[in-house]
Order: sequence, then C-alpha cells, then structure tokens
Amino acid sequence: MPVVKAAAVQISPVLYSRAGTVEKVVKKIGELGQKGVEFAVFPETVVPYYPYFSFVQPPYQLATEHLRLLEEAVTVPSAETDAIGEAARKARMVVSIGVNERDGGTIYNTQLLFDADGTLIQRRRKITPTYHERMIWGQGDASGLRAVDSAIGRIGQLACWEHHQPLARYALIADGEQIHAAMYPGAFGGDLFSEQIEVNVRQHALESASFVVSATAWLDADQQAQIAKDTGGPVQAISGGFFTAIIDPDGRIIGEPITSGEGEVIADLDLALIDRRKRLMDARGHYSRPELLSLQIDRTPAPVIHDRSRQEASTAQATEESRSAEAK
Repeated sequence: MPVVKAAAVQISPVLYSRAGTVEKVVKKIGELGQKGVEFAVFPETVVPYYPYFSFVQPPYQLATEHLRLLEEAVTVPSAETDAIGEAARKARMVVSIGVNERDGGTIYNTQLLFDADGTLIQRRRKITPTYHERMIWGQGDASGLRAVDSAIGRIGQLACWEHHQPLARYALIADGEQIHAAMYPGAFGGDLFSEQIEVNVRQHALESASFVVSATAWLDADQQAQIAKDTGGPVQAISGGFFTAIIDPDGRIIGEPITSGEGEVIADLDLALIDRRKRLMDARGHYSRPELLSLQIDRTPAPVIHDRSRQEASTAQATEESRSAEAK
C-alpha cells in the first residue's frame, strides 16, 4: 500500500477578496508542492471567506454583507477554479478546498476536490447549513455524498457539523473512503468548538478506519477587528475554535495540531494501516449487520428545473428506436 504525504492547512483568507484569497491559496499549494506534499486540505469556505457576519448580525441587518459575499463568491467552473486546478497540476497534488459557490442568486457551501492532474473530480454542496448559515447558503443534495477515486486514494469530504450527522458519515464509510477531508470555519465558538472538532474527527477516523485530514481557517486580530467594525458584532464571537490536525485510523493524532496562527500539519499516511484497523472492525463489511441496520441514500441530483418536454421527447425517441429494432 502507498504512503501519502498529506497537509492540513490552517490559513486565513484575504478578507473580502476572492481574487486575493485564490492567489494566496495558489501560492500555498506551490509551497506545499516544494515540500513533497501529495494531498492538501484547506478550510471550509475559505474562498473568499466564511460568513462570520451572519452569526453576529440580526437578519434585518444582513443585506450589505450578504450582497458583498455574493459578489465575491466563486462560480464553478471559472478562472478561479481553473487557477486552483492549475496549481494542483503543477504541484502534482490532490487538493480539497472549501468555497462559497455562487449559482445564480444563491450561495452554497461547496467542497471542491482537484486531482493531481488538475481535474476537478468532485463538487459537493453541504447538505444542511447550520443555524445562522441557513440565512446565507442554499441546501445541497446527496449527489456528492460519496467517496471519489483520486491519484492518492479514495477520498471523502464533509463540512463542519455534517460530522454530527452519523448517516452522512456512514454514507462515506460505506463507500470505502480511505482519506477523509474535514473542513471547519475556525474563528468561531471558542475553546468548546475546538474540543468538539477534535471529538468529531477522531471519532470519524475510528469508525471509518480512514485517515482524517482536518483544516480550520484563521483570522488574525486585524481581521477580527475589521469584521467587528463592519458588523457591529463582538470580537469574542469570532474568536477561538481552531483545531487543524491529521488523525490515523486508530483515532490517534499524528504530529502536533495547530490551534492558533497560520501553518500546516504535514504527515505521512501509510494506507496499509487501514487494513490493519479494518481486520479488527470494518464498519462497511464484517462488522456491519445490513439485515438489521442499513442506510438508504437518494443520490439523485436535485435541479430546480425538470424539463418534461425533453423527458417526453427522449422517451418517444427510445420507443421509436425500439420499434425500429424490432421491425428489423
């Protein structure tokens, strides 16, 4: 089994700037590539920035900041996603990163996964935004609730409190993820949030027998002060909550987690440890009891338009082709 050099990246956005944050991410990917990193995880919606304003402002005051985020959000695909993909290709690195994705007039909490050749191999949207986030982000569907094959292994992704949803996590466990990308906002919830993240990621590693690479974002004092000034909210509400770390299939922390400042945790992931762990407890195999407990998933994409005329035309064409084949 291969050994993968991975990085969990704690990084701050260039506040209020899509272009600036993408440029910073691209530079970091290049730096990590120089260190031989093959897989990197960046924080939740770090491009352009997490909507901290929605936690400290009442709904009737959200318009200015909400519209600013909408204007700076990322369209997929776009020049910004192309730039990240090109950086991944140059570094020969698989990259998992969170973005605010704009689709029309709606923003989604989206996780992007780029393969080592720069190809975008997954775009998944957080299925249920949490609490204050529901005023900012639309709901995703389960079409992306799956593990994906990449150059360095089979990868699953979840954002923040999706790790509180056992069935969402089990969907990835049952899909055979080997490496799990976990993303959190950081600068939120204080020490309790940091402790909860650690519980989340260590428990998922134990249950899935996968490696978990978990990243939170960082806000420096000036950025916190700027957000507080722009929103009239307290700095304390957007402080703490940092836990960037890598966890092995036994639930052990590899290396030293980052709980303040920018930086990255880099570790070698020996994928042979997955089978050693699963020999004892394989939640998707010999330790499961599907005749007693099973999960039903609807992975059908949920578009806002279902064009019945096209469906009917497609059905009619298929019927005609079938009749022609029978006539022959």
